[in-house]
Amino acid sequence: MLDTRSDRVGEFRGVAGPYWSLRPVGGGAEWEAEPAHVRPVSPEQRLHAETARANARSRGERL
Repeated sequence: MLDTRSDRVGEFRGVAGPYWSLRPVGGGAEWEAEPAHVRPVSPEQRLHAETARANARSRGERL
């Protein structure tokens, strides 16, 4: 799912009141997004998010 407000790609984790809980692809801290600002991503966008996370991890960045 893409949170269009923050331009972050995440996996849907559940509903928390009026918000949806999303978690970054590959793990990390969840965040809440308004359902009106969330849309499905293409396979290419998901792959891009996974690759960006793997590259950051390989550089030793804190995720």
